[in-house]
Amino acid sequence: MKKEVATLGGGCFWCLEAVFEETRGVLDVISGYAGGDVKNPTYEQVSSGKTHHAEVVQITFDAQVITYEEILKIFWLIHDPTTLNRQGNDVGTQYRSVIFYHDDIQREKAEASIKTFGEKFLKPIVTHLQPLPMVYEAENYHQNYFKNNPNQGYCVFVVSPKVEHFKHVYKEMVK
Repeated sequence: MKKEVATLGGGCFWCLEAVFEETRGVLDVISGYAGGDVKNPTYEQVSSGKTHHAEVVQITFDAQVITYEEILKIFWLIHDPTTLNRQGNDVGTQYRSVIFYHDDIQREKAEASIKTFGEKFLKPIVTHLQPLPMVYEAENYHQNYFKNNPNQGYCVFVVSPKVEHFKHVYKEMVK
């Protein structure tokens, strides 16, 4: 096994977490906050938009089963990287599209992925590409949110369709 970690923000972390939890080769997904200037922020602080943190997921994966490039391929599918500081009805810098790279290799792969997938969207990709800052784990009730709350309204109408879309388009990547 070759463990690697990717840190991504693409709107509400519940959506990204739910999809990556269903992805083969993914060992763990932690929802959290990154990229802001408040230490140990709470969900309420991040939701205000005043901390400059983004909702993110840290994905630990087995690079012998799934590559970083494949993680990014899924990332482009499950959110809209062409909308600045919003995903659907979720609006604010906390919902921005961002790739936090862990090293120069991830930065280079992310740059190549942005270029490749940029040609597939009608509008330009506005995803931020930044070095990994401190990541703060979100509160316990945010972890495995979709799995624990599948009948909650947001999960039914927003998260579930993203999970199903992923399972349909990338069948070979589903656990």
